[in-house]
Amino acid sequence: MLVILPPSETKSDGGRGAPLDLDTLVFPELNPIRKRIAESLVELSADLDASRAALGLGRTQLAEVDRNADLWLAPTRPAIERYTGVLYDALDHGAMTRAQKTKAGERLAIGSALFGVVRAGDMIPAYRLSGGSKLPGMSTLASVWKPELSNSLAAVDDFIVDLRSGVYQQLGPVRDAVTATVVTEAADGSRKVVSHFNKHYKGLMARALVHTRRNVRDIDGLAAVLSDAGQRVEIEGSEQIVVITD
Repeated sequence: MLVILPPSETKSDGGRGAPLDLDTLVFPELNPIRKRIAESLVELSADLDASRAALGLGRTQLAEVDRNADLWLAPTRPAIERYTGVLYDALDHGAMTRAQKTKAGERLAIGSALFGVVRAGDMIPAYRLSGGSKLPGMSTLASVWKPELSNSLAAVDDFIVDLRSGVYQQLGPVRDAVTATVVTEAADGSRKVVSHFNKHYKGLMARALVHTRRNVRDIDGLAAVLSDAGQRVEIEGSEQIVVITD
């Protein structure tokens, strides 16, 4: 089983790892694209106004430009520790046992506008780039990543649970992957897609899939694990699971 998480705009600082080495990342065939995007980010960082426009930054976020400028020089840390925010708080990787962290390394990957997809243990620096950003000299990032990212993920011989948000799924759609929708259910039975707590529940899903001893190979096994973890779920078709909250 491979669970692909969405990234986050917020990232932790620092790290103890050596500077970025693309050859150490999963899917090395994606490195030409990674290098092209990384070099474009570094070049862009020389122009604050252009960086703000391309990356959607406010005046209080200019430190993000410095992160991009130092992309090849900054220390690295495991991707699962680099990304922060609601989903990663719910996943709570730091509280996992050593055995659970080993499973997280085997089972978790993270979507990225810069790297396409990285494994939980891949060593990466802090950076700023969103899936909807448009870099100078490039069209959309989706057009840059397609079809290479999809081809790499299609070659994964495993059951894939794709928890990325729509914009990151578009960078590299995964055929036959199971996706998840989080909805609230009112007293009258009506349902509405959750927006604010969507990442929280997906973090809990990922946590359950790391903790389980089951070898999840299909959507029925996925639903069973989530139910055992206390989530109310329904299977919708062959490729979508619905998590229902109050």
